[in-house]
Amino acid sequence: MKTEALSFTDVTFTYNPESEAGMPALQGVSFSVFSGEWIAIVGHNGSGKSTAAKLMNGLLFPQEGIVRILGDSLSETNLWDKRSKMGMVFQNPDNQFVGATVQDDVAFALENNGVPHAEMVERVQAALQQVNMAAYVNHEPHHLSGGQKQRVAIAGALALKPQLLILDEATSMLDPQGRQEVIRTIRELRKTEPVTVLSITHDLEEAALADRILVLNAGRKYKEGSPEEIFSHGSQLEELGLDLPFTMRMSHLLRASGIKIQEEHMSEQELVEELWISYCKT
Repeated sequence: MKTEALSFTDVTFTYNPESEAGMPALQGVSFSVFSGEWIAIVGHNGSGKSTAAKLMNGLLFPQEGIVRILGDSLSETNLWDKRSKMGMVFQNPDNQFVGATVQDDVAFALENNGVPHAEMVERVQAALQQVNMAAYVNHEPHHLSGGQKQRVAIAGALALKPQLLILDEATSMLDPQGRQEVIRTIRELRKTEPVTVLSITHDLEEAALADRILVLNAGRKYKEGSPEEIFSHGSQLEELGLDLPFTMRMSHLLRASGIKIQEEHMSEQELVEELWISYCKT
């Protein structure tokens, strides 16, 4: 039986509830995330993604509905206990650094949680190895590349041994190389750790790698399903202001040019293989 790591049940939140003109940032949103899953929440600006992230970590509480974290309704009473079991990685890595060196920064939250020094050293080393940043242990964080900074931020979250890792637009400010570094880190992490990943993003290339995708639009849940199910509605996603993954855009262009493409491929390799097989048959 699947264990629920996080869920929203009929969650509604309005920033100015007393104002007649105040529109809900989220309205009646329900979804569940199960342990071990990678779920991507996508949507254009103003869709409600950022509000959802703040509700997940207790920066906001819903006016209606329930947010559950690891089996319990999130409240001011259990907020800090639940946060101790969650790792958060935000949009701008520079805003997260507090230590003079990489190891100091990864150790910061462990010190605050009273982790013994010997255990702290082990956790810092292990977390940096997980994200392939062990060689930078004594480097100053602000001298790293964007992708390296985010990997250090992920290491800081992993050192806490979280059950739930939330990436809030963690790749949006990175160049393509940095974005690939972070995504590769998450994919490798899931092979070795039983961590649940929830990524909040507008990048459908990133979302395509998740187990399931939740699409928000104007504060409501628009669609939910596997990447294949979601991307089968490609034209509707484009109407919402979302850019389809490169492979899907290329498939559409090839079809428009008269080249038969049978599938909606999730990776460049799959598209190349179909083209190669079709070419060999002709």
